[in-house]
Amino acid sequence: MSERNGYIPGVPCWIDISAPNPQAATKFYSDLFGWEIENAMPGGADGEYFVGRIRGGDVAGIGSVMDGASRAMWNSYVWVDSADEAAAKARNAGGTATDSFDVMTAGRMAVVTDPEGAAISLWQPKEHRGSKVVNEHGALNFNVLATRDLERAKAFYGAVFGWQSLPLPSGTMWTLPGYGDHLEELNPGLREGMAGMGAPDGFIDVVAAVNQMPANDTATARWDVTFAVDDVEATVKTAKELGANVVAGPFDAPWCRMAVIEDPQGATFTASQFMIENKDVVA
Repeated sequence: MSERNGYIPGVPCWIDISAPNPQAATKFYSDLFGWEIENAMPGGADGEYFVGRIRGGDVAGIGSVMDGASRAMWNSYVWVDSADEAAAKARNAGGTATDSFDVMTAGRMAVVTDPEGAAISLWQPKEHRGSKVVNEHGALNFNVLATRDLERAKAFYGAVFGWQSLPLPSGTMWTLPGYGDHLEELNPGLREGMAGMGAPDGFIDVVAAVNQMPANDTATARWDVTFAVDDVEATVKTAKELGANVVAGPFDAPWCRMAVIEDPQGATFTASQFMIENKDVVA
C-alpha cells in the first residue's frame, strides 16, 4: 500500500518543507532518509524547489522560505477538485484563505488557515499528482493537526473537506467517509488485513490525526508531519549526527515507537516506527 498514483478529494496528498537554505535541507533529508533529489525548478524561475524521491517516486518537496523567514517549516496539502471552491468553503467556515493561484503546470493551490490559525494548503492537481510513495521508511505516514479547540476544528474541517472525527483510546483521528472503500479497491484484502491486526472499527477511513494541545499551551496551532521509519533509534542517532535536535523520545505510543526531531533549520517532524506489540499502549 506504499505506492500511490493520485488521491481522492479530501485526502492529504503532498508535503513540502520551506527552508532558509533548501540545498542544506536536501542534504539533511537525503542523508537521513535516503531520498534521491532532483531540482524541480525551471531555469530562470525565482527561488529553489527540489523533490525527494524513493525508487523514483515523489515523496516530498524542499523549497525556499517566503518573505525572508528564518525558520524552516513543513507544509501539508489536501487534494481538492477545485482550489477556488475549497478556499471559499474555508472562508465561509470561519477560516481564511489566500487567492488561488497556478503553480506552473503542476496544479492550482491556495493556503487556508483554520479558526485557530493552523495553515494547510489546498491542491487541485494537474501534472503533479501528490506523493507517489507513502507509509514506508522515509515517506509520509501521517499529517497531524495540533489544536486546542477540537470542537471548532471539527466544524471547520467538516465543512471544508467533509471530515469526521473518530475518537480512539490512542487519540482522535480524522476520517473521510468512503475512503476505506477507495483503499480496498486499490488493495483488495486491505480491510480484512487491518481487522486481523486488531485495527479499530472505522480506522480504514482515517486520513489524518489530531494532537489535542492543553488549553494553557501557548504554542501556535499547526499541522505537523510524521514519517515512517524502520528503526526509530537508528533514525534518531543519524539525525543527531547530521546536526538535528531530538525534542522528545524515542518513546512508546499506541501502535508505534516514535521521536520528535527538529532539523538543523528548525523544522520539526515525528519519526514513527510501527510496532504492533504497542497497539494497547495508552496515549
